[in-house]
Amino acid sequence: MHITQLNQECLLHLFSFLDKDSRKNLAKTCHRLQEVFFDSALWPLLTFSSPAELTKQNFILGPALKCLSICWHSTRVKVCNIEDWMKNAFQKNICSKHENTVNDFLAQVCSRCPNLQTLTLSGCGHVTDDFLALILTSCTKLHTLKLENCVRITDKTLDTVILHGCALKTLHVDFCRNISQKGLQKVQEKCSSINLRAERSADMIPDSKPEIKLTPERMLRKLLQY
Repeated sequence: MHITQLNQECLLHLFSFLDKDSRKNLAKTCHRLQEVFFDSALWPLLTFSSPAELTKQNFILGPALKCLSICWHSTRVKVCNIEDWMKNAFQKNICSKHENTVNDFLAQVCSRCPNLQTLTLSGCGHVTDDFLALILTSCTKLHTLKLENCVRITDKTLDTVILHGCALKTLHVDFCRNISQKGLQKVQEKCSSINLRAERSADMIPDSKPEIKLTPERMLRKLLQY
């Protein structure tokens, strides 16, 4: 029996053992296997280790997606984490190449993946409150949101959780320096059923405006955060 003679369920099972690139390459061999690749049922879980992977077109976003993880562990994350007004021209150039990538991807998730249940973002230094608000309002089945080292996330996201995170059961905001203790307390008061964790977040030095001069001690602590 040829592989293309297997039914859809069997082919989906075989494809599930392959990584994204292998699935894409196999789909190029014939029309039948391409149909399997484009079946949204093949893609309930997506994991990415860099923003560049989000643009490779070796995956499908669809209603079957339930778990999404974007975790970027790179020295470039430190550059992204520097406040914009403190970056030099070289650092700004590095960020300009990917600063909208994750946000644009999350916008696609909002429109194509209404059944998303778990979202993990780590080292995504350019993700903003607005796009997390879109996720929380569009993906109403989201029960787990884990954010780590997402420096542009502020208490606005916590406010959105209170208003729209009806299904949310777990919320992690670790090493997010612009999350305040006041915001965390508000979530605990308004949404006591949520399992909330915020490792180091409220203890870090938040972003400051360019016109505000930091003391040498605070400047040193801020540099160590990067």
